[in-house]
Amino acid sequence: MEKKYSLLPRVPLKADCKKIKGDFAAWKHSFGHGGVNNYPVPPDIVNGLALLKPKLIRTFIQEFFFIYPDHDTFDWTKLDPFMDALAGIGAKIVACIAIKPKPLYPVVDQKIIMPNDAAEWQRVIEALVRRYSVTKKIVTHWEISNEPDIGEMGGSPYLASPEQYNEYYRLTAEAILRAFPDAKVGGPALSNPWHPIMESLVSYCAGNGLPLDFISWHGYSDNPPLFSGGVKHVCGLTEKYFPGKKIEKLVTEFNKWFHEAKIEDAEQNGMRSAIAVASAFEMQDAGADFSFLFHIWDHLVVAEQFAPFFSDPDYMQTFWNKLAGNFGMFDVCGKPRLIYFAYKLLSQICGDECETESPAPDLKIKCAVSAGGCVNAVLVNYDPRSSRDVVAEVDFVGISDGFKLLTVSRIDEKTRIENGSVVPVERRYLQTSSKYSDRPFFCHVLMPADSVTYMKIEPVTEEEMLKSYGYK
Repeated sequence: MEKKYSLLPRVPLKADCKKIKGDFAAWKHSFGHGGVNNYPVPPDIVNGLALLKPKLIRTFIQEFFFIYPDHDTFDWTKLDPFMDALAGIGAKIVACIAIKPKPLYPVVDQKIIMPNDAAEWQRVIEALVRRYSVTKKIVTHWEISNEPDIGEMGGSPYLASPEQYNEYYRLTAEAILRAFPDAKVGGPALSNPWHPIMESLVSYCAGNGLPLDFISWHGYSDNPPLFSGGVKHVCGLTEKYFPGKKIEKLVTEFNKWFHEAKIEDAEQNGMRSAIAVASAFEMQDAGADFSFLFHIWDHLVVAEQFAPFFSDPDYMQTFWNKLAGNFGMFDVCGKPRLIYFAYKLLSQICGDECETESPAPDLKIKCAVSAGGCVNAVLVNYDPRSSRDVVAEVDFVGISDGFKLLTVSRIDEKTRIENGSVVPVERRYLQTSSKYSDRPFFCHVLMPADSVTYMKIEPVTEEEMLKSYGYK
């Protein structure tokens, strides 16, 4: 086995602990939920996600909550427990408005965008916003509509032209801000950031002085650079129409591509984690403020919940229950998948991000240094065409001198989970020294194809090291 490892390609990676880029901001890599049924997230999943300490998560407020069953009548009995469960995770919420109350939309037709009574629609939106932004103080961001570029194909009952969406956005944003002036409003949550609705909305808001605090869109792909392309496109639009103004860029849904084979065995390797982490890093480096992995929990579509407002409820049931490729961090029965543990390890990284170097686009390295001198590195090995096993020679330039404890954990097909945590593949003590070497510390780390590797180098005293050996 040693001979095999020795024959693997050796790739130099570098992290310069003295060259700081800014906050590592692991909290920018978050997750979203909803749009599939009206069941609240189960308590065990809520508790598991709370350990990741997210700052912001995203959800749908879909019509199957039936918050406005009749004129001047509100019913919060389904939506309250759903929102309260999400609030239990400990983050604020980006809430996507995707409702079509029957009194305002009596005909089931995705091409009907505007309600039959604009003033009544605004009263509904005001009540919704007051409940979850003012009374409950859960929602900070209100996202107007979901995937209006593809309508019911995207799970929501709106299929709009750019002009229709702009008017719908204006009407809804006015009501949101009347109810909660401190709200952040945005959209259009497109499935494709290059769709004409995107530039039309940005131009419309700039030309009419309308609020646009954030711009949102989605992406599903096995090719991480495609995600950074979307971010750069939107950054170009904001610079064109709002030069010098800070407008948040939120990728409110992303994940791997929709594979036709729904096989749970595919979740027992590191590929999806490698795709997700590589894509999240691509988006962050391109200028995204948040990315939201979709979704938290692979629960099932209940066709009866969609039937009152969807033209073909079986489309959703077939797509999610039979064809969609296991997107959840937790499976249908609530068991955490490897991607949950990939995000859990990522969430534990804090401190200042330092500059890194990799000679190959399929091998990514991110590194952070905390105030206490702890160094964390994330290594991703993923190529959408064909990944390869390599040995990384990781050089930590400028690392502080002293005794250290190195812990290496990995997400791949051999990952073991014990007591809710990843079992490290390596733990060892070491000494870093710039006095005797111009390379204070480097080491070799196996990077299997389609894997994510986490390295933690934490300062220890010589006494702590000796005590761990059992010396008195």
